[in-house]
Amino acid sequence: MKDLAPAPYELRDADIEMIEPLKIIEEADGSITIEWSDAAESRYEPRALRISCPCAGCVNEWTGEKMLNPDSISEDLSISHVSVVGRYALNFHFSDGHDTGIFSFNYLRELSEA
Repeated sequence: MKDLAPAPYELRDADIEMIEPLKIIEEADGSITIEWSDAAESRYEPRALRISCPCAGCVNEWTGEKMLNPDSISEDLSISHVSVVGRYALNFHFSDGHDTGIFSFNYLRELSEA
């Protein structure tokens, strides 16, 4: 009988490039600036982050369809607190009470490059 399992693959440090925040700065205007380990810098507005929330209440888990109506998010929304989730994500606590989104570092970089 033939073994159909894939050959084992050994990960090396060169195979994994973990880009992570070095600094998370809460700006005076309410925006968040992240200085990344690859020397890039990204700036995020609270409302844009809230509209991009990837949580199950904002995005259908099965279809990926956005459930959140952007018009329902106030223009003067703010971020009241930022939490680090493990070594891979940030969690934003918004002034509208929403705090269930886990924004992976990769997702945050995608948002800043879009």
